Amino acid sequence: MAFVKGAWRILVAIKDGLVLLFLLLFFGLLYAALSFSPRPAQGVRSGALLLDLDGTIVEQPAEVDTVALLTGSGDRAKEYRLADIVAALDAAKTDTKVKAVVLKLDGFLGGGQVALSRVGRALDEVRAAKKPVLAYATLYSDDSYQLAAHASEAWVDPLGGVAIMGRGGSNLYYKGLIDKLGVNTHVYRVGTYKSFVEPFIRADQSPAAKEANQALADALWQDWQQDVAKARPKAKLAAYVQDPVAAARSTGGDMAKAALAAGLVDKLGDESAFGDHVAKIAGNPADDRAGGFAAIELNSYMRAHRPADNGQIGVLTVAGDIVDGEAGPGTAAGDTISSLLLRALAEKDLKALVVRVDSPGGSVMAAEKIRSAIMQAKSEGLPVVVSMGNVAASGGYWVSTPASVIFAEPDTITGSIGVFGILPSFEGTLAKMGITTDGVRTTPLSGQPDLFGGTTPAFDQVMQMGVEDIYRRFVGVVAQSRRKSPLAIDAIAQGRVWDGGTARQIGLVDRFGGLEDAIAEAAKLAKIDPAKARPYWIEKEPDQWAEWIQALTERESDDAGAPRDMLARQALLQRRWAWQAVADARAMVTGAGVRADCLECRGFGAPRTVGASEQRGVLGMLAALLR
Repeated sequence: MAFVKGAWRILVAIKDGLVLLFLLLFFGLLYAALSFSPRPAQGVRSGALLLDLDGTIVEQPAEVDTVALLTGSGDRAKEYRLADIVAALDAAKTDTKVKAVVLKLDGFLGGGQVALSRVGRALDEVRAAKKPVLAYATLYSDDSYQLAAHASEAWVDPLGGVAIMGRGGSNLYYKGLIDKLGVNTHVYRVGTYKSFVEPFIRADQSPAAKEANQALADALWQDWQQDVAKARPKAKLAAYVQDPVAAARSTGGDMAKAALAAGLVDKLGDESAFGDHVAKIAGNPADDRAGGFAAIELNSYMRAHRPADNGQIGVLTVAGDIVDGEAGPGTAAGDTISSLLLRALAEKDLKALVVRVDSPGGSVMAAEKIRSAIMQAKSEGLPVVVSMGNVAASGGYWVSTPASVIFAEPDTITGSIGVFGILPSFEGTLAKMGITTDGVRTTPLSGQPDLFGGTTPAFDQVMQMGVEDIYRRFVGVVAQSRRKSPLAIDAIAQGRVWDGGTARQIGLVDRFGGLEDAIAEAAKLAKIDPAKARPYWIEKEPDQWAEWIQALTERESDDAGAPRDMLARQALLQRRWAWQAVADARAMVTGAGVRADCLECRGFGAPRTVGASEQRGVLGMLAALLR
């Protein structure tokens, strides 16, 4: 009886706690709604379109976590849709209320070279329309400077500078730790260059992987320099990046003056001085505060100028890791994306399909499910055109194979045609603790895979043959798509990653161009008047509740936590590496079976932020491992 009473008290306490939580949440939302005063509608007053980019530019933003927004937990870094930014800049060119475009880049975390090049071209068009583009940051990194280079005036704080690191860096390798723990890593793969598994079986890069990665880094770095040099032809970029010690020494270690001397920036000044300068062009702020200027808020402007979504050309986005099952935007879940496409084919009068791919790959089964849905569109007579973004490799290339025409950019990371499977077993770990296993079998595969006793030779052989079969299928669908022999595709496959320029030369892509070019090509193939070639975005309907909560919290956001010096930015990068180590462990323990995935793409593609929901998932995984 005492036990029952104790259990009842616990249940009542839980009930009371939940009631209190919901009451607090309700009154908090009520207060926010009553105190919320929406920003003035855009177009009412003029000013500078403010791109205060405190986050990343992505192809498809992840679903908003309303709990994290309300509680302030998790990583607050925002995600801005590339197409929305481009559309906003396109509208600003002819909007008489927009007097200038202002880039504030202290909180900018990057966006991938293809996306940044596209935004750079949009900024160039604003300047061509005789409107100033003004950029400011305390410290410019590679990605933020690639945008600032396209400004008519680039300012830097006198205590800051320009820190250009170039392409390249390190990956984590776990072989030594795995050996110490006694873990036996079973790897099944095809592809000389399929290096995704190397961190688990080597202490360093293989010569083949290093050769491919160096070639990729060199190509991307060359294109980055060409983009910046074209935007700022008078800048002494080569000398500044090749000998940063000499640049610093010439100004006694004052990196802001070194950047000014090299022509990388135009003016030195703090944020207040920059704001006063903008105010002379765009007008004073409503509150007339020092260092302020009349600003048009980006998110509201983007919402007001999003492209019409009522066309006959379906645009299907495959962005993020390709995973089995269902997931929200920003993750390419096989069931979700295939269902969205099949529903659109049934309910909409689509005449063509454009598949926008920005994915390093993932689950083979999920990639095939997406490919099958795209093939269904093709079987119904729709022309299919693929537009590759920052990354379209491994599974990202798998889903691209139904296309009649593949567009990419010179900096697109693609290829990586190879597959692998990885499975850990812990017989060595258990033996260190004095634990062994034993049992009986009726077939060579009984009890397999045995994570505690190890795998059998028969199981290993079957798995390897299965991976080889999937690789042959991968090569086969690519050969059919590219109208080449499987032997010719195998020669450029083997898991090797290519930059877009080389991929075009070897026939993996057809043309250079962005999403707009792919839509125009789809319209041409479908015999649609180019003037009437409008997209229909095949995506999950946005959560109105989440958007409302986000609007409530936007006005309270700031970049107070954004790192503004080199050491602080490096600390942020180290935190990213720490999360990557945990994510790698999760991938090894709980990842999908056979994968078409790309390790290099994660180092050279757009940076990935960790939100509250993912943190909970990672911590949950750690808790499960510790139990």
